[in-house]
Amino acid sequence: PASRGLDRYREKIRQAADKYALPEALLLAVMAVESNFDHRALSEKGAVGLMQLMPLTAKDMYVEDAWDPAQNIEGGARYLRILANQYGGDMVRTLAAYNAGPEAVRRAGGTVPSIPETQEYVRKVVALYHAYKAGR
Repeated sequence: PASRGLDRYREKIRQAADKYALPEALLLAVMAVESNFDHRALSEKGAVGLMQLMPLTAKDMYVEDAWDPAQNIEGGARYLRILANQYGGDMVRTLAAYNAGPEAVRRAGGTVPSIPETQEYVRKVVALYHAYKAGR
């Protein structure tokens, strides 16, 4: 199922990566960990879609329908770009903020918060990023 989802959204992922000057491998890795490429994914906390946008984040990223895969990918990529800019391109802090929120990273002194879920999230996304980057 994951590979079908990936193929279905590959062009939109490429477009968003180009538009926001992000590595395509990063978007793929985030999407894989967040939703396993399932546009119908819904977390217990209310995060929606492929890149698991919270309703307020979706609104802040100009996403009118977070269930729409194209809008969700666009919004998730836009949010990653904003976070990457905020953290000087530091992928680990960017990913920690994407998962736990910028406020949690600030409270942790600008590092990955001591939240097991966030620490595991960052490890998984970084590992997948390197795998996608290597063509695996």
